Amino acid sequence: MPEKQTVERARRDKRQGKAASTQAGEFVKEEMDHIREGKHGARSAKQAIAIGLSKARRSGVELPPPRKGKSSEKTRQSASRDYERGHGAPARRKSTAKRSRASTRALKREGTSAASHRALAKQASGAARRRTRGERSAAARKAVRTKGPTQRSTAARKAARTREAHASA
Repeated sequence: MPEKQTVERARRDKRQGKAASTQAGEFVKEEMDHIREGKHGARSAKQAIAIGLSKARRSGVELPPPRKGKSSEKTRQSASRDYERGHGAPARRKSTAKRSRASTRALKREGTSAASHRALAKQASGAARRRTRGERSAAARKAVRTKGPTQRSTAARKAARTREAHASA
């Protein structure tokens, strides 16, 4: 169950006209925080992100399941179940206490390094590599449209620092 604060942040993102993936990012962030706090662990950054996306879909974020060929059939089915759950499908039977406890304990046994900056950076760069230059560029242009002047200025300064760092290397 996501925290009230997280759901509110996602709603605010929606009001500001931000993409569904940005809204879902709030749930992913919450998941990373839980792992860092030691509430539970995850096997990999990818698993931690998947848990966050699942929570987002169940909370009603307009994030459709991945298209055919983008991920495994099992993942797509799970994502579409979550999506329907958050978009008016009747509630399924509540999972038993035994099953719920088993999944929680399984996550507690996993390590917390999945939410480390290093693991997340590795995951992000891997995901970016799978996208074309045009796709990355389009995403950046779209991000600019929904940023306010302050955020745009901050992003520009960060980009300049990054360019400087890579030029000297």
